[in-house]
Amino acid sequence: MTYVLRYFDGIGIAEALRLLLTAAGAEWTEEHPEWPLEKHNQPHARMPVLIEKSGNGSVDFVICESGCIERYLSRKYGFLPADLKQAAHQEQLRDLIHDVNYALAGRITCKCEKDKEESNAKFKVLLDKVIDEQSRLIKDNGSTGRMFGEQLSYADIASYGFYKNLIQSAAQVLPDVADIVKHKLTPEVIKLISTVETDPLVKKHTSKGESLSAMATA
Repeated sequence: MTYVLRYFDGIGIAEALRLLLTAAGAEWTEEHPEWPLEKHNQPHARMPVLIEKSGNGSVDFVICESGCIERYLSRKYGFLPADLKQAAHQEQLRDLIHDVNYALAGRITCKCEKDKEESNAKFKVLLDKVIDEQSRLIKDNGSTGRMFGEQLSYADIASYGFYKNLIQSAAQVLPDVADIVKHKLTPEVIKLISTVETDPLVKKHTSKGESLSAMATA
């Protein structure tokens, strides 16, 4: 079984997918369709897209939407627990992260300054909530740099991808974002970033390019 991940040529909201595929030890490649020229060729005209192929190369399964793909891979490869209530706690955190990303997008898409200011204020409030929740979970889990248990989890991976997008990618469009985020990071979240980045399951991917842990503390 192999996978093809389709997304833009950048970090964006697909980083958690790259980490999950790497952590799973899956064989995968990435494609960057020309946009918007190939938009109509994607499921629901959306990206990212995950294509799952059988051993003979035939397509078995195609799915879009980052959160849906993340949950599919996490369940398939054991990064979400089988217990529905335990899994729901991790999925809840991921949805809180999505709310932050959505608010940040408003800063880019809003036309008038008033709307941009409102989106920025919302972004900061929601970011504080996510960081507070992550910090609490890490403390409650023994301050090991993980939020759930002793192994790499979906929540850990989603959080790392979230911060990489904010600090490294989104900051290219909104230069103040990286400083806003880094100023708010707690010691617990900084340890989370370092713990995920050095985890043997994903180090093959996280070792590419500049260290997020170093960028977060610079």
